[in-house]
Amino acid sequence: MLRSLDPYGDAVFNHRQVPLLLSELDRLPAACGGDWVKQARELCQVVQQRVHRYLWFVGD
Repeated sequence: MLRSLDPYGDAVFNHRQVPLLLSELDRLPAACGGDWVKQARELCQVVQQRVHRYLWFVGD
C-alpha cells in the first residue's frame, strides 16, 4: 500500500485497505519511522471506525 504513495499525486485508501497499510507500517525499518508513522496510524483508526471513510494523501 505504501508504494501507492506518490509525492506528486493523490492516494486514497478505504476502510478495507487500511489494515494492509497498517501492517506495512508495522514492518517499516526504524530508520524510515518518525512522527509521520504515528500520525498515519491515528488517521487509519479514524477510517476504521465507520464505513464510507477514506484516508487521502494529497500530493504536491
